[in-house]
Amino acid sequence: MIQSMTGYGKHIIQLPTKKITVEVKSLNSKNLDLNTRIPSSYREKELQIRNLLAKSLSRGKVDFNLYIEMTGEVTNTQVNAAVVKEYIAQLRAVVNGDETELLKMAVRMPDALKVERDEIDDDEFAEILKAVKIALEEINTYRSDEGSVLKKDFLERIDSIEALLKEVAEIDDERIQNVRERLHTAVSDLKERVDENRFEQELIYYLEKYDITEEKVRLQNHLDYFREAIASNDSNGKKLGFITQEIGREINTIGSKSNFAPMQQLVVQMKDELEKIKEQALNVL
Repeated sequence: MIQSMTGYGKHIIQLPTKKITVEVKSLNSKNLDLNTRIPSSYREKELQIRNLLAKSLSRGKVDFNLYIEMTGEVTNTQVNAAVVKEYIAQLRAVVNGDETELLKMAVRMPDALKVERDEIDDDEFAEILKAVKIALEEINTYRSDEGSVLKKDFLERIDSIEALLKEVAEIDDERIQNVRERLHTAVSDLKERVDENRFEQELIYYLEKYDITEEKVRLQNHLDYFREAIASNDSNGKKLGFITQEIGREINTIGSKSNFAPMQQLVVQMKDELEKIKEQALNVL
């Protein structure tokens, strides 16, 4: 089953004094492009979180956010009283102001507030990891759902190309007859006597050049292989991309050999369907 690289997952946990929100978003990318936003107090755990994300998501442009909101009365920010008093004393020596105004000025000065860094609580971080895993489950479910939509679209377009290929096969005899008649007409317009045996040899040569039997067989094989690949457990966007290149090569060859307007119109329709498959395949994991 294929997965899309587009996904979103989110989980919120409520601790006694904190609300912790984990959010994971992903878009398509050739490789894993992982960006994390983690509060400074959890920086030492960043590598562990990144490894967890990389193992679960493997590819895509991934944005990970960890938000911490204090909901209790506990705070790590404290007023540095000694420093504030010293600032007030210095300010009073410069200007004769109201005590409240001097305090407002002092707390804006450097080092007036100090942040005490607590050690990471193991139980708290275990809850965070649990939230990360739940968010990853959500984003992978999202990716699988998107992959199902992509698979349906791929198969419909492959069916469309196959139907157009059948139309190509149906008008192939008419095309060959058309080529034959045009060659006869071109020779007749020369108003010269032509060796019939030589003409037949040349005609066979040109008809062989315009023959698309091999291309039709190979194109059908590639379409069947695409269906097999998309249903396999090891299906991935890169593999599907390689198969679409082969499909495109056969369609282009049929177009260049067709030399027949009705067939070229069918080829254009096949190319249109294939381009849409290629665009969507870029989003497959």
